[in-house]
Amino acid sequence: MAAPAMQQPSYLLANLKMDSTTKPFLQCCQELVKVIDDYPAKELHLIFPWLVESVFGSLDGVIVGWNLGFLQACSNQYNIVMDFLNPSGPMMKLVYKLQAEEYKYEIPVSFLPGPVKVSIQEGVLPDCPLLNNKLHFPLSGLQTLSLALNPFEYYMFMFASSLITPKNYSLGQHVSSLDSAYFVLVDTYLKYFLPTEGSVPPSPFIYKRGSVSPPAPRAPSVPFAGYGIHSASLLKRHISHQPSVTADPAAQEIWRSEALLQVFVEMWLHHYSLEMYQKLQSPQVKEPFTPTEEHVLVVRLLVKHLHAFSCSLKPEQVSSSAHSHTSPLEELKRVVVHRFVQQKLYVFLQHCFGHWPLDASFRVVLETWLSYIQPWRYTGEKTNPQTDQNKGVPEKWLNKCVCSASFKSLFVQENLLMYTKLFQGFLNRVVRTDLVNVKNALMVFRVAKVFAQPNLSEMIQKGEQLFLEPEHVLHHRQHRCFLSPGHGGSFLSARQPVVTDRVFRVKSHVYGLEGQDCQYKQMFGMELRGTVLKLIQIIDQARQTAKKMSDQSAEVAANNSFMSWFGMGSPDLNYTFNGGEVDDTGACVKTHEFLERSLDYLCQIFRLNAGQLSQLMATLGSGQDDGNSKQLPDCVQGENGLILTDLGRMQFGGHMDALCSRPDFLGQLGRHYLASPEAAADGRCRSPETRLTAERYRRPRLSLRMLASYRTLLMLLLLYLFGALFSLGPMSSTLLILTGGFLYGLLRKCRFLPK
Repeated sequence: MAAPAMQQPSYLLANLKMDSTTKPFLQCCQELVKVIDDYPAKELHLIFPWLVESVFGSLDGVIVGWNLGFLQACSNQYNIVMDFLNPSGPMMKLVYKLQAEEYKYEIPVSFLPGPVKVSIQEGVLPDCPLLNNKLHFPLSGLQTLSLALNPFEYYMFMFASSLITPKNYSLGQHVSSLDSAYFVLVDTYLKYFLPTEGSVPPSPFIYKRGSVSPPAPRAPSVPFAGYGIHSASLLKRHISHQPSVTADPAAQEIWRSEALLQVFVEMWLHHYSLEMYQKLQSPQVKEPFTPTEEHVLVVRLLVKHLHAFSCSLKPEQVSSSAHSHTSPLEELKRVVVHRFVQQKLYVFLQHCFGHWPLDASFRVVLETWLSYIQPWRYTGEKTNPQTDQNKGVPEKWLNKCVCSASFKSLFVQENLLMYTKLFQGFLNRVVRTDLVNVKNALMVFRVAKVFAQPNLSEMIQKGEQLFLEPEHVLHHRQHRCFLSPGHGGSFLSARQPVVTDRVFRVKSHVYGLEGQDCQYKQMFGMELRGTVLKLIQIIDQARQTAKKMSDQSAEVAANNSFMSWFGMGSPDLNYTFNGGEVDDTGACVKTHEFLERSLDYLCQIFRLNAGQLSQLMATLGSGQDDGNSKQLPDCVQGENGLILTDLGRMQFGGHMDALCSRPDFLGQLGRHYLASPEAAADGRCRSPETRLTAERYRRPRLSLRMLASYRTLLMLLLLYLFGALFSLGPMSSTLLILTGGFLYGLLRKCRFLPK
C-alpha cells in the first residue's frame, strides 16, 4: 500500500474494499491497523462508516459483517477480532481520532426502536438523552429524519444494533452462545466503561484540542415527551458552568460511560412503550418485536453488570453528607439501575412473560428476571455457595439504598412490581406448563427458592402495605411530591429532599409503570392465594406422576441390564424416563425431587402449615382414587404399595369362564391353554387340598407351573442351543418356540396328534 502522502482518500477506501474481498483476513486487519496509525482523521473519516458496517453488518441486515455472534474461541479469527475491537485496540483508536475532530455520522430514524421512531415521526421528541441535539431535519420532511451521532456513539449504536438486526445467515451456522465474540465484547465494554473498581481509563490519545471532547449537554429549552424516565446528562452540572471542558478530566471521561449505557438500554430494551405494553395485553394486537434467546442473554449480562456496578459504590459515598463531593462515576452508580433500566426492563420482561412460548427456552427470560430482583448477589463479596443458600438478603445490603442514599429505602420496595406483578405472570405460565418435564420443574424450583429467601417475603409484604395505605392518611403530607425525570425532574433530583416518605415512593413506582387507574393485585392477597393453592395441587400431581415414571424407568433399566446379557435389551435410549437435571449447586436432581422442594418453598413463602398442605393433598388424592377405582382390581394398601386381594385376583376370571364355556373350537383352545375344571379334577386325586383351594381349582386360570419342571427347562435350553447352531438370536428362537407350542396345541385339539 502506498504511503499516506501519495494516496488520496477515495483511492484509500477503494483499495480497502478490494483488499477485503481478495486478501486473507489476518492481512486485511494488519493493513487496517497500519492505515489507522498512519493516516490523519480527515482521510480516516471517509472509511469509518464502511469499516464499522463491514464489522457489525448493515442496519438493514443485507451486509452480515464479521458474524461476531457466531465467532467462537476455537476459530482462528477469534483472537484477531478481539485484539482489533477491544477498548484499547486499533478500532477504538480510530474512534478517538475522529472524536477529537468532532465528525458526525447519520443514522436514519427508521432504524430506531419502535416507540422512539413513532414519537419522532409524530413530531414529539422523546425524553432520551441519546437524542439531545442529535436530530437532523432534512428538507424532505419528517419521514427522512436522521440522527447525527459522534464517532463513539455511532460505533456503539452499530455494535448494539447488530444483536437485534435480522440477518440472512448461511445454512449450517450454529447459534450464538455465551462464549461468542459478541457476548465477550459486550462484557469487555461494560467492564471497561462502567468499572466496578477505579475509574474509567482516560483516552490514550491527546490532540490539539486538549483531549477527546464530550458531546454538548442538553439545552434546557428542548421540550420532552413522557417516554422513559431519562433526563439530562449527569455531566450537565459538571461542565455547563466551567470555562472549558478540560477543567474537569473526570467529567470528560464519564460521558463515554453514559453514552454506552444509553445506547445499550435504548437498543436492547426500549422496544415497547408503556402505552404499547398496555395495548399488547389484548390478544388481537400483534407484537411489534420478538426478542431472541441471544438477545435476552445479553440483556441479562447487562443487568448483572449494572448491579455489580451499582453495588460497588464506596461506603463513604452512600451518606447524603457526601453527595457534594462525589465524582460523576460515583453519582452514576447511585442512579444507574433505577433511572436507566427499571421501566424499560419491566415492560420488556412483561412482554416476554406474556408472549414467550411455553417451553424450556423461557429459562433465559426467567434467569434475567431473577438476576434483576437479587442485586445482593452481585456485591462482589465471595461467599460459600452452601452457606449462601440460607443466608437470604444480606443485612449489610438492606441498609444501603441502591438508587440514592437520601431515600433510605429498600430496593424491593422501589421495584415492587418486579416482584409481585411478574410473579403473577409466572404463575399464569406455570399452571399451563407440563411440570413432569424436568426443565419446567427446574424453573418452578428456581423461582420458589429465590422467593423463599429469608426476609424477602416480609419485604414484599411491607411494600404492598405501603402502597395500600389509605390516601386520607397522606393528606397532611401533600406538600411533598415525587418529581420523576419524565415530569420535570432529572438524574440530579435525588439530591433534593423532595421524597422522604416510602409511601410516596412505592405509589409513584406502581402508578408510574401501571398508570394511575391500575388495579393492583396483592401477591399475598386471597385471590392470588387461590392460584397458588391450585399450583400446589398441580405440582403435587406432577410430582406423583414423575415419581411413578422414575420408578418405572429404574425397573426398565434394570430389566434391560439383565436382558442385555441375552442380547435382548431395548436399543431405544429414549424409552427410559430422563428425569434428571443439574441444580444450582451442581448436583443432579430428579423431577419429583425438584417438585418436592418447590412445594416446601411455596409453603414457606405463603405460610402454609402442614395441616393445610395435607388437606390439599387429600383432596387431590381422593379425586385420583375415584378415577383409579374404576380401573384397578380390588386391592388393599400395604407397606410397599397396593396388594391384590383374593377377589382382585379373580376379577378378570369371568372372561376366562366365558371362553372355556364355549362349545366351539375357541372354547377347546381355551380349555387346553387354561387350567380347566377337568384338569383340576384330575389333580384332586393326587394331592390333599382345602375347600378354598378346591374352589380355586374349579375355575379356569393361567398356570405357569409347567415352567418349573426340570424337563421343560432342559428342553428349552436344548432348543435355544439348536437355534444358535442356525445363527438364530434369543428373540427369534423364543418366537419360534412360542409358535411351535401354539401349533402343537392346535393340532392336538384338531385330533391330528395323540394326547
